[in-house]
Amino acid sequence: MTTLTDPPTAAPAPEGRIHRTVHTTEVAAPAGAVYGLIADATRWPLFFGPNVHVERLSCDGSDEHLEMWALAGGRVKHWTSRRRLDAAARRVAFRQEVPAPPLSAMSGAWVVEPRGAERTGLTLLHDFSVPGDRAEDVAWVERATDTNSRTELANLARLGERWARLDELVLSFEDSVRVAAPAAPVYGFLQRVADWQRLLPHVSRLEVDEEGPVQVMTMDTLTADGASHTTESVRVCFPASGRIVYKQTRTPALMEAHTGCWTVREDAHGTTVTSQHSVVVREENITAVLGAGADVAAARTYLREALGRNSTATLNHAKRYAEGLAG
Repeated sequence: MTTLTDPPTAAPAPEGRIHRTVHTTEVAAPAGAVYGLIADATRWPLFFGPNVHVERLSCDGSDEHLEMWALAGGRVKHWTSRRRLDAAARRVAFRQEVPAPPLSAMSGAWVVEPRGAERTGLTLLHDFSVPGDRAEDVAWVERATDTNSRTELANLARLGERWARLDELVLSFEDSVRVAAPAAPVYGFLQRVADWQRLLPHVSRLEVDEEGPVQVMTMDTLTADGASHTTESVRVCFPASGRIVYKQTRTPALMEAHTGCWTVREDAHGTTVTSQHSVVVREENITAVLGAGADVAAARTYLREALGRNSTATLNHAKRYAEGLAG
């Protein structure tokens, strides 16, 4: 029987031969915990460096349909994937439905193998082909796959060392503002990020490149104590659902990872606009940033206040802008 991990045997000759990559690591965590991190793809942007955003289009418990954005070779790639989750075998097979160029096919599997109560072997397999088996395209895919696979496995190994404390290190929160105006101008304010340097006092510099719904931006922001932080982010805009999701690809020293979402919802009485943040605390930098004696709890409090302050300021500027247009 053909499975999601079988190579595409029916591809015509011009599509090229199948190439395979194999990457392995060992994780200091139980196999069930490792499998859980792999199975929940919607959290990958928070835990895996290359992943920008994952949309779960459908899932029946075993077969899953995903839309994904990730960095590969310095560029943002976008594709849809089918995954088959086998919790009993601790195996997740995947196949890209519409592969991102230069791929013509990509499939593979995550294989989780218990090695005692607190250690797990992890293998990541990729099978791919490119049109005409062009050597330069094969080399590019191999480099990108190797870089991302090594990064993802290293992230999993690092997470595994702290899996029992992961809930303590992950901080998620949101802030909302009511707006007496329609949703469209609120969303427009948030989407037109190129205008933020002019409109937002806490933004001192901003550069943005846009291609379709994807925005790649570099921004300098000021904190309450006058310090300046440079961040780099990738944003994906979903106007139809009133959302803008983002992943910081360069974070301040206190954050190992930072993802978020702006959500704009209109109702009969106005609009609610929400800023949601998820952060992984970079534990080893806490005392360097906050001083001797500071701990994870202090870092969580600091990040909640700093991120919430800036995003709420942006929400309030969007509110004033939209309500001003509404008269």
